[in-house]
Amino acid sequence: MLGHRELTIEDYTGILKRRWLLVLCFTIVFLAIGGGISYVVPSLYESQTLILIEQQKVPEDYVKPVVDENLDARLASMKEQILSRSRLEPIIMKYNLFAGDKNATDSRFEFLKPIMRRFNLLAGDENTLDQRIELTRKAVKITQIHSAVRRGEVPGFFVSFDASDARTAQQVCGEITSLFISENLSARERSAEGTTDFLKQQLDDAKRTLDEQDAKLAAFQLKYFGKLPDQESSNANALQALTTQLDAATQLVNRIQQNETFLQAVVAQETHELQSGGPSAATIDERRKELNTLIEQKKQMGTLYTANYPDMVAISRKISDLQAEIDHAPAEPAPKPAAVDQPDSPQLVQLKAQLRAVQQSMIPARKEQARIQQQIRTYEARIESSPMVEEEYKRITRDHDTALQFYNSLLTKMNESSMANALEQRQQGEQFSVMDPPNLPDAPKFPNRIIFAAGGLLSGLFLGLLISALLEYRDTSLRDERDIWAFTKLPTLTTISYVEGLPKPATDERADRARIFSRMRKPIESAEC
Repeated sequence: MLGHRELTIEDYTGILKRRWLLVLCFTIVFLAIGGGISYVVPSLYESQTLILIEQQKVPEDYVKPVVDENLDARLASMKEQILSRSRLEPIIMKYNLFAGDKNATDSRFEFLKPIMRRFNLLAGDENTLDQRIELTRKAVKITQIHSAVRRGEVPGFFVSFDASDARTAQQVCGEITSLFISENLSARERSAEGTTDFLKQQLDDAKRTLDEQDAKLAAFQLKYFGKLPDQESSNANALQALTTQLDAATQLVNRIQQNETFLQAVVAQETHELQSGGPSAATIDERRKELNTLIEQKKQMGTLYTANYPDMVAISRKISDLQAEIDHAPAEPAPKPAAVDQPDSPQLVQLKAQLRAVQQSMIPARKEQARIQQQIRTYEARIESSPMVEEEYKRITRDHDTALQFYNSLLTKMNESSMANALEQRQQGEQFSVMDPPNLPDAPKFPNRIIFAAGGLLSGLFLGLLISALLEYRDTSLRDERDIWAFTKLPTLTTISYVEGLPKPATDERADRARIFSRMRKPIESAEC
């Protein structure tokens, strides 16, 4: 009747007094079962090693690493490669991993198979190679160590392997560790070599493109030499200098022409005087014309030169001499003598020589003047065509500059990749170093006998208490006034203590109990009336 009313401390104490033997039996039995299972289940040993990640020995400011991938992603990639079928199959065959345990498969321990399979302790003789590979993958564990100083940095990681034999666990853990170290080195070398080869191919393509652009630019510069935009200022300066030279050449030609005209007039006068025997009226008129011509030349030269200029001094002297000859000439012309061939006077010969020299100097002067004029026309044409050439020149140089910048950037990256490749080949880059070699476990990781025993103890205690509670709930015995009140809802008038030695009636206990209750109700009902 305890399950039909609220229990007190005395009720719980009574239950324990009545059921302590049952709880104790369950506790002892399950404690023995837990301890027995811990000795029956095959042991599982864990071997562990610590791998530290050493940064490259050359500062990154001098040699940039070619592998910038996140270490978490790299470890995940390496783990997938190391735990592949081609890598694990030789190790499984070498150490005969998860080939099955004859003792564990005995029919006497058939009830333990589900538990052993749950914890990968039983491979079984029926397991295929694929199943053994899968069990080996589950036995390998990678645990990363995150730095507390730099967030996100991984200074190292643990590699552990679980096996049923301590020596096997240590050896396989060493094999897995060696695979990680070798895979890291080979992966970095492959990455560096692949990057270098790729950049080399790209650099060759960029060089061919740059050579094509250089050829186009050279052909354009050769075709439009002197008309390029960067030569515009030099063309303007050259045009200005040629204009000055043309002015000087023109003045020189004018002077030579003046000298030639003067000498021709003098030679003609001397020849006429020599033939006529003296000056005549016509000769005087010619000298006056010549005088006027010289005066005009002097005026023209006076606008260009000073009075002390040699040409100005010479022409002034000639004007004075010619004026004196005109002033001393006779008023009436003398009769002409008979025409007689006479040799030229020394003065006339000298004048004719001077005239020929002046005429010969005119030829190079005019050529120089024509040459300068031609150069001026050339430079003027260059300056006029400069805007059209500049537009095409910008297009060609833009393509050339783009190709040159791309080539220089690839060349820089190629040099950096080559140094990084040499760094990896010399094993001066980032490396995995074994801080602690795989340990030989002294005690098995599983099963933990203390935990198994404690689990059996708690399980037996819980099961014993649970069964005791169920038995008490189903028990209908009336032990005190509260049980009677909970069952009949009637107050108790008196209680009779248990007396030992009284004979027990052979009637049924339930019928006797009902008879007692029926007798108790009548006095109570009459009392209420």
